[in-house]
Amino acid sequence: MSGMWTVKVVGLGVVALSLSVELLGWLLHRLRPKRARTEVLFFPSEMACLEHIFAPSSPQSCCCPLPHGVETSFSRLVRCILSASSSLDVCVFAFSNIDLCKAVLTLRCRGVTIRVLCDKDYAAIHGSQIGVLRRAGICARCDVGSVYMHHKFALVDNRLLITGSLNWTMTAVQSNKENVIVTEDPDLVLPFLKEFQSLWLQSDPAQYLHLSDPKPAEKPSTPSTDKP
Repeated sequence: MSGMWTVKVVGLGVVALSLSVELLGWLLHRLRPKRARTEVLFFPSEMACLEHIFAPSSPQSCCCPLPHGVETSFSRLVRCILSASSSLDVCVFAFSNIDLCKAVLTLRCRGVTIRVLCDKDYAAIHGSQIGVLRRAGICARCDVGSVYMHHKFALVDNRLLITGSLNWTMTAVQSNKENVIVTEDPDLVLPFLKEFQSLWLQSDPAQYLHLSDPKPAEKPSTPSTDKP
C-alpha cells in the first residue's frame, strides 16, 4: 500500500515539476524584451498593383495590367510608410515618385502630421512632387546649405526608421540597385530623430529670410548749422 502512495506522490511531483517548468518558460517569454523589428529591402523592385494597399476596403477590383496580389520590396516600403498613425518625417535628396507621393497624401487625409525636407536644387526639377505636397497643405522645406542635402530617410511615428541608398524616385525604385533598412531599434532611431530636427530648424524659411534681409540704410546725419 505504501508503495502505491509512493508512486502517486512521485507522479504528482513530476506533474508539478512539469507545470512549473512550463510556467517558468511562459514568464521568461513574457518578460523577455521584444526584439526590435528589422527588415532589409533591395531594389530594383518588381512592379505590381498597389491599389489594394491604398484602398484595402474598396469592393472594386483594379483592372490595371500590373500583377495583383504580389508582395514586392516597393509594396513593403509603401506599407511601412502607410503604417504611420500620428507623424511622418521625410528627409530625401529627390522626391519624384508618384506612388510614394500618393502614400504621403493618403496619410495627410488621415490627419497624420507630415514634414518633408529635401535638397533645394532638386525641389524644382521636372517631375518633383514637392509642389504637389505643398499644394495639399503639407509643410515641405528645402535645405538652405551650400552642399547637397543627400540624406534618404523617413521616420514613422518617431519609432520606425526607414533609411538606405534609395532616393524617392521612379528610377531608383525600378532601375537602380538600392537598399533600404527598416528598423525600430531605438539606438538607431534616436540619432535620426535628432538629425531631422536639427535640419528642420536650420531650414526654417522665416529664419533664412530674416538672415538675408538687407540692413536698413543709416539715416544721414543732420548737417550742422554752426559756422566755423
